Amino acid sequence: MHVLVAGCGWLGSAIARRLLFEGRRVTGIRRDPARAAALAATGIAPLALDLAAPGAEERLPAVDAVVACQSATSDTPEAYRAAYLDANRALLAHARRCGARLVYTGSTGVLGQSDGLDVDESSPPMPLGPTAEVLAEAERAIQAAGAAGLQACVVRLSGLYGPGRAGIVERVRSGRLALGAGEQAWMNFCHLDDAVSFVLAAIARGAPGAVYHGSDAAPARRREVVRWIADRIGVEPARATVAPPGPDRRVLSERTRAALGVTLAYPSFREGLLPLVPEARRS
Repeated sequence: MHVLVAGCGWLGSAIARRLLFEGRRVTGIRRDPARAAALAATGIAPLALDLAAPGAEERLPAVDAVVACQSATSDTPEAYRAAYLDANRALLAHARRCGARLVYTGSTGVLGQSDGLDVDESSPPMPLGPTAEVLAEAERAIQAAGAAGLQACVVRLSGLYGPGRAGIVERVRSGRLALGAGEQAWMNFCHLDDAVSFVLAAIARGAPGAVYHGSDAAPARRREVVRWIADRIGVEPARATVAPPGPDRRVLSERTRAALGVTLAYPSFREGLLPLVPEARRS
């Protein structure tokens, strides 16, 4: 199997490494030529390409599967449209020509529910803000392609963390993530290794037009997360008088794990952060 990983950053490179380990052939895309060239040292065939540029799909190699995990260059609606609408159009067009499967790594950020209740794969998107609106539009495009016969699906990922990305520890250390106002809000996580497992399972078994949740089995209240991290790094948690903005909902993934046959390596943030906290403390 030849897989195109569109966006070989932190997540995309982890997906590519797992695919290589499983004996797959991988082509990886990065916008920057120097960063693209560096992929060759890991066994990934590099391709420097801006997928949002006109005619980008004409430069793509024939493949059996596509992973669309490219990211935006900034937090503006314009950058989001380029990354998640324009780029996905090119990837969808290419997947149609090749007869390839396509998995789009979306975000649970489209679920802006703030009532503290459960949301699952069937819950309607409630995007808060213009960038989340773009993400919801990107999901609709993938679902429409699936309804039209393309083997395309969405894997919504919760708050990603793992080796090289444990910023939540520093947020607790610095007091930016605190107890007090808003501490009852739910937080949802997915370890990098499990995110890769969700994506690879979707390549193998994803249903056309389906939406899956790449999230762990134990959403946690903000107070649980703050207290656990503070205890591990030996600091007194800060207290906030104003609740930070953001949604408040429990993202469930039971249906996805059953449908795709995914067993979590890190069922909760505790197992996932345990080996990372000492490293964050030393740094």
